[in-house]
Amino acid sequence: MMEISFPCKRIFTMENLSEQKSGIEKAAEDLFNFAVERDDVKALMTHLDESADIQRSSVEYELQILKIISVGWAVPYYLGNSPQKDLIGACYWQAIQNFSQSLSETFGLLAGQSIDYFQVLRERLDTYVSALQQKLDAPEPAVVIGPEFANACGNRDDVFTVMTGSRMFISTIRSVKQYLENIGVK
Repeated sequence: MMEISFPCKRIFTMENLSEQKSGIEKAAEDLFNFAVERDDVKALMTHLDESADIQRSSVEYELQILKIISVGWAVPYYLGNSPQKDLIGACYWQAIQNFSQSLSETFGLLAGQSIDYFQVLRERLDTYVSALQQKLDAPEPAVVIGPEFANACGNRDDVFTVMTGSRMFISTIRSVKQYLENIGVK
């Protein structure tokens, strides 16, 4: 796995924040590692129905994007007014930006063309947030995320892809919620 440093360590300068600093940095690092870990992406791909009318490589690519975005979305959602929300979020997104830059450079060398992976993540996040804002009456976010995910994969109407995106979103935000509860961040 790629080694990513956590430059957010520089955010903290006061001595009385040292204990909080290590907890926030560890939380952000754990969330980052969870976001880029691919076991659940692989598991969802093995369960994607063979009759899905979609390019499987697109689904796998978009699942990783959705997972990264879902972790970043879940932090402020579950932490609400917590003072740690902004610090954990900033550290997490900084790590994602560093990771994205490294991926972009590697892909650029291999493919001979440039790509800004962080920009791709921003665009997807904007798409998902916009869809959620347009459907405020949806019973839960996954109902909106699933079709948007399938659309990003190339076939908004493929029920198997819709379900796969919804599953990734639900399992990711549940994992983040459970993690935050387990470490006592409120």
